[in-house]
Amino acid sequence: MTTETFTGEQIENLRQTAGEHLFMHAMQTADWRDGALKIFVKGQGVWVTDIDGNRLLDGMAGLWYKSAGYGRTEIADAAYAQMIAIDSPPAGSIVPSTIKLSGVVSDLYPDKNARMFFVSGGSEAVETAVKMAKKYRMLTGNQGAYKVISRRNSYHGGTAMAVSLGGSPAADTMGPTMPGTYHVTNYNSYRPTYHDNPVDEAIAVANEFETIIKHQGPDTVAAIIAEPVSAATGIHIPPPEYWHRLREIADTYDIVLIADEVINGFGRLGTWFGTERFGIQPDITTVAKAITSGYLPLGAAIATKKVADTFIGDDSRTFKHLITFGGHPVSSAAALKNLEIFKREDLVGNSDRMGTYLYEQLQKLYEHPSVGDVRGGMGLIAAVELVSDRETKVSFPASAALAKKLPPALYERNLVSFRAGDLISICPPLSINKDEIDFMVSVIDEALTEIEKDLGLT
Repeated sequence: MTTETFTGEQIENLRQTAGEHLFMHAMQTADWRDGALKIFVKGQGVWVTDIDGNRLLDGMAGLWYKSAGYGRTEIADAAYAQMIAIDSPPAGSIVPSTIKLSGVVSDLYPDKNARMFFVSGGSEAVETAVKMAKKYRMLTGNQGAYKVISRRNSYHGGTAMAVSLGGSPAADTMGPTMPGTYHVTNYNSYRPTYHDNPVDEAIAVANEFETIIKHQGPDTVAAIIAEPVSAATGIHIPPPEYWHRLREIADTYDIVLIADEVINGFGRLGTWFGTERFGIQPDITTVAKAITSGYLPLGAAIATKKVADTFIGDDSRTFKHLITFGGHPVSSAAALKNLEIFKREDLVGNSDRMGTYLYEQLQKLYEHPSVGDVRGGMGLIAAVELVSDRETKVSFPASAALAKKLPPALYERNLVSFRAGDLISICPPLSINKDEIDFMVSVIDEALTEIEKDLGLT
């Protein structure tokens, strides 16, 4: 495999074009348009090469999705074969690859009779799941059930409805959010709200869902939605009792339980689906990202048989929902090959094993005075939280010197991180090995050592 070589003039032209014409997602243009934009030209395994020829380990698997790793020519070949056969069918029809994918995913899913509604990505999957939950509640005798309860400071996507579910004051100023959205306390293992005991805390914050349901009226609530492990709030892993309590509340009031597994699904937590780690079955599961390892856009709302069968009958029961590129044939073909690789190389099992090893190795970072908490131990997802004071658990503000120095310090040592500042999120490809984990941890260790010394924190 060859990599295109760019001259200095070509690189400058690319940066100039980007600076004049490009929006980078969720980034301030002024921060990168004067030469700071990172441009990558090649990937292989867990490694990526930038346009200047630097080879770095991607500690974030793209954006939580490059689970099978980079450079999988098999996936590219499968997509190409589908593209030249038929890239998209006539309206109201389908191709074999999308049908096969529905069967493969249902075989992996705990409910083997589940039904897929394929979409283009995570935000659409969440939109679809909420719409499906509302229709389900309407068809089962609750015409006015339109309210959805989620957790504050969570993340469920970038569309208007999905942003409404996040309950974050940091959400962009789009005006009024979707009517009927209510928010409860998110689980936080490091800074608990009610109890120091993790189980007591988990049950207490889960009970907030029931409080709102009772106050609003159970007949008005369509769904509750949560990520098994929330990435947006800093990767706090709840005890199983948290999800058992959510399942109990949903069952008590016949409310749809939606598990947002756009990040957690397909091996990230060391099981095919995140809720398997907690021993419960949601009514609807949203997935995206790792279903194709990010090679092509694809997502899905996976409905259990109980929910899916409700839409079978006369026209009034039809789930009238349409996404132009949902379940696109080329994306479906890529997903099939991606999941074939997952099985052949036991990437889900590797996530479980390497996740344990990663968590063990990260413990040595407690030697740094700036490290307040290390979280992980459930698959290949972890976080290192940095604080200015361990006793008070006060975080470094975004403007603090450490928060500003850390991202470039990691990059200079050939590690790609995502918004490293007061929190280092770690989410490498599921194909990572022990040597690569050792490299990643050593880079974080070295960077913190240098910065703490420069700032007089040691």
